Amino acid sequence: MLKFSKAITLEDTTEGIRPFLNSGSVSKIVITTHHKPDADALGSSLALYHYLNKLGKQVNVVTPTDYPVNLHWMPGNDTVINFEESPKEAENLVNEADIVFCLDFNDLKRINDLGLIVGKAEAKKIMIDHHRDPSGFDDYRFWTIETSSTCELIHDFIVSNDGEELIDADIASCIYAGIVADTGSFRFSSTSSHTHKIAASLIDLGVDSAKVHALLHDNFSLSRYRLMGYVLYKKLHIFPELKTALVYLSQDELLKFNIQTGDTEGFVNYGLGIKGIVFSALIIDRSVMVKMSFRSQGSFPCNEFANKHFNGGGHLNAAGGASKEPLEEVVKKFKEVLPTYKNQLLSSYEEV
Repeated sequence: MLKFSKAITLEDTTEGIRPFLNSGSVSKIVITTHHKPDADALGSSLALYHYLNKLGKQVNVVTPTDYPVNLHWMPGNDTVINFEESPKEAENLVNEADIVFCLDFNDLKRINDLGLIVGKAEAKKIMIDHHRDPSGFDDYRFWTIETSSTCELIHDFIVSNDGEELIDADIASCIYAGIVADTGSFRFSSTSSHTHKIAASLIDLGVDSAKVHALLHDNFSLSRYRLMGYVLYKKLHIFPELKTALVYLSQDELLKFNIQTGDTEGFVNYGLGIKGIVFSALIIDRSVMVKMSFRSQGSFPCNEFANKHFNGGGHLNAAGGASKEPLEEVVKKFKEVLPTYKNQLLSSYEEV
């Protein structure tokens, strides 16, 4: 099984993705991404979908779950198959595929029950991702943690496959949306000069950057804004001696505000907007499981914190976790382990 990262270009190998993808033996392709896809996940999936269609492949995007309505504007959204809504159709497509592209995740657990089907499928699995510590389920990979987003990798993947001339306004819009989202509108440390060069090239291809920003960030429900006010007034807990902010929400609170998929997107970032805060946590009871999001500034390792205590992982400054324990127990555990990181939190504060 050949493994290669972005450090080894597609031109450097005769046994990698490029000849396999371009061979006549590959006709049916499925693209999937992590559960509750965000802009990077869906944008990378649809950008690759449009590109592979141009190569004459039969392509389907299958998501494990639904995703926020503020992403439904993306070109190709109407072709996406939701596994939860059409499990048999999705299973048949995966089982008949020659290739399954796995985008923006590195462990089959991230696609829920769909992961069992993908894992057993005879199709070659190609992972394109930027998260740490891949689990190794893939046959080929285009992977590095030294990039802003999976959408940036999709751009590089297309270019490396001599497909730059095939990038049209639809592909460009999908890639640009994912980059904007995963870089925090180009403000996160993962943003490089290469990221900006890609963004500039996409704008040259016709992307309306102001429109994309508006569709991503000014396209939410009234319920989200009512919950936002409630969170800021009632649910934002500050631990000044530990430079930490915490928000936690119960199932009852979500139901009270009629919260839909995507309505809590970005809430974890609110804490970092407060002077003196370097670590922010959002803990939500999703009924089946308690989900957590962590964000930090400086060198505080969100990914290590999530991995050690909450079955999670991610990037240095952005990670997530999950627990099957009740919300009250998860919050209690968070408050108990947090003081053990006091020195790291204070040193991170000094760096910012």
